[in-house]
Amino acid sequence: MQEERAVANQYTHIHFAASHAETAQAAQADLVARYGQVPRYAADVIVALGGDGFMLQCLHEGTGLPVYGMNRGSVGFLMNDYVADDLPARLEAAEQAVINPLSMKAETQDGLLHEALAINEVSLLRAGPQAAKLKISINGKVRMQELVCDGAIVSTPAGSTAYNFSAHGPILPIGSDVLALTGIASFRPRRWQGAILPSSALVRFDILEPDKRPVMADADSRSVKPVKWVEVRSEPEIEHCILFDPGHGLEERLMREQFA
Repeated sequence: MQEERAVANQYTHIHFAASHAETAQAAQADLVARYGQVPRYAADVIVALGGDGFMLQCLHEGTGLPVYGMNRGSVGFLMNDYVADDLPARLEAAEQAVINPLSMKAETQDGLLHEALAINEVSLLRAGPQAAKLKISINGKVRMQELVCDGAIVSTPAGSTAYNFSAHGPILPIGSDVLALTGIASFRPRRWQGAILPSSALVRFDILEPDKRPVMADADSRSVKPVKWVEVRSEPEIEHCILFDPGHGLEERLMREQFA
């Protein structure tokens, strides 16, 4: 279940983490000089300095700590504006978004089983010159015998404005218990518009003609290939916490994206 709520606790032990970008490294040095630095094991909040990719990296590290991002990257959809002043007050006033990731389970052609978590999306992509052919099942029932495409995406609401949206998938409200299933350059069925699924759905892709039409699977840029089949489901027992400045949380950001 996803939710957004006001944070009541005051964060006094801060760990600053930065990407390798020069702007992020400089910001980290400035903030550590101002507010000090505690190791992750002693922190009650992580301040991530970088872009969305670095935010996802911090969340994937699985410390269980809330993460407050400040944009030292490019897009920064999951980040707050970078302001060095009054950071403790901003943290105290922050809103918390709780995000449930997707789990991906995939078997590669060598028989190995791979598992990964994805906060934004799990995507299947053709790994050769020819279009992929996918059979799609939902909760054990075949819903599409053959999708000819460049790939397919299963997206969370939090990730629906990323790769999913660029593939013409829907933007999902952050509080909705649904997932987006979106085809990438679907060729057959020609007019397939994708599907909106309950978050409880187990989505399975079986790769048809895998030797002739190899496919890779990607969970937030963690890739395995070539795959024989992939299963994707939401993980409601796992929670990632992101902090946002008041009035600039995920719900507001998703709303703005739809009217941009």
